Amino acid sequence: MTEPAAAPAAMIEAIGLSKFYGPFAATQNVTFFVPRGQVAAFLGPNGAGKSTTMKLLTGFLSPSEGSAKIGGFDVSTHRIAAAEILGYLPENGPLYTEMTPATTLQFLGEARGMSGSKLRDRMEYVANKCSLRGVWGKPISKLSKGYRQRVGMAQALLHDPQILILDEPTSGLDPNQTHEVRELIRGLGKTKTILLSTHILTEVKAVCNRVVLINEGRLVFDGSVDDMDGPQHDMESRFRSLTVG
Repeated sequence: MTEPAAAPAAMIEAIGLSKFYGPFAATQNVTFFVPRGQVAAFLGPNGAGKSTTMKLLTGFLSPSEGSAKIGGFDVSTHRIAAAEILGYLPENGPLYTEMTPATTLQFLGEARGMSGSKLRDRMEYVANKCSLRGVWGKPISKLSKGYRQRVGMAQALLHDPQILILDEPTSGLDPNQTHEVRELIRGLGKTKTILLSTHILTEVKAVCNRVVLINEGRLVFDGSVDDMDGPQHDMESRFRSLTVG
């Protein structure tokens, strides 16, 4: 008798995550799991708690209740081990504007313990993948929002992480750049686990196979893209029905 295939290991785990600011709950009892090799969209209206949840998952914030695990490592107690396998693109992530993309990535790579040919090869890889060659030596202060976003994506990919958490990765990009980033995410999704926050529902259909939706800090949907799209193939209406009223 053939044994059933083992379920993919959970690489991103939110377990009863809550974050309180006084009486206000930014997130409350959020639980979901993203298995190895899946690209999951993380959706919700503005103020729903998406960015807060992502910061809890990456260890940038400590939960009031619950726990977060990356690759099996609890980010509260094994932050460094989790960071070694995680690439994080925060919303409007800070950059050293007096530095160039090249010097920024050199600095961040060395901060992660990378050096020599390994660092040079990875810098070459992300420069090409994120289309940064044209601004490689230009101060970040002189770059457009779209190029700054690409520098942020490059730093998230630099150490070749197993897991990516991306908060609005196509924000500020023009249509051609957006297409390039979506193609990049689609390709990365073949070998990596990705949690992708976006407001663009066409992006969800283009690159994701799972949807996690929160509203007012609570989980309201967790299922496949097809289930979210519904029989009428109208994800926008489904989104509104779950988040309004």
